[in-house]
Amino acid sequence: MPPPVRFDRIDADRARLDAARPLPPHTVASLRDKLMLEWTYHSNAIEGNTLTLRETKVVLEGITVGGKSLREHFEAINHRDAILLVEQIVAGNEALSESHIKDLHSLVLKGIDADEAGRYRRENVVIAGASTTPPDFLHLNDEMAALLDWYRQAGKLHAVERAAQLHTRFVKIHPFVDGNGRTGRLLLNLELMKAGYPPAVIRKEDRLAYYDALDEACVSGDHDDITALVAESVQRSLSLYLDLLPAPG
Repeated sequence: MPPPVRFDRIDADRARLDAARPLPPHTVASLRDKLMLEWTYHSNAIEGNTLTLRETKVVLEGITVGGKSLREHFEAINHRDAILLVEQIVAGNEALSESHIKDLHSLVLKGIDADEAGRYRRENVVIAGASTTPPDFLHLNDEMAALLDWYRQAGKLHAVERAAQLHTRFVKIHPFVDGNGRTGRLLLNLELMKAGYPPAVIRKEDRLAYYDALDEACVSGDHDDITALVAESVQRSLSLYLDLLPAPG
């Protein structure tokens, strides 16, 4: 069993970044665009979208990529729009609500499945490759209310740990027919960004480790592996910012 995740380095890097604020506007804008693109590409790729990073970039610029499905184009544009909503919620310092979760999901499935966008599933499902079965659809309202109750009492957890657990607990409930992974990663980063961290980009290359860590947490309640994976992702994003700071001296 791995040791509990330590947050010393993340906290030190976060403090160093905070001390350097405000960053130059062009630096902030370029990093935001880079992370938005990579977050969109990797989150969609984890779910099977075949757009490359460069193709995702041109789709977000309004260009159609030949040989790619309309759905894959929508997934890129929708995810970018959902990130804009995350930024809006963070800027407004709004408390997380079921409405936020449904609004994010509604954007994820916009133009893809109008009947299911922003609606809890009305049927039971199984998740391929997972060791747990999501709760009966008749219990979803109670499950989501319990998730938000847990969240309101989770303030003592480190922000990275809280974000990782929020994501995992949401994914375990699997409240929507489709789009739960993308919505869960949006919630993960909503929580991180509210706490002043840059978004964590869980990479396509880490998909197997990510799924294994999620499965472990859902089965056993041990969130150490998923928290460690999220912490590594946050660390990468922090390093992007810190690498652009002027050298001391």
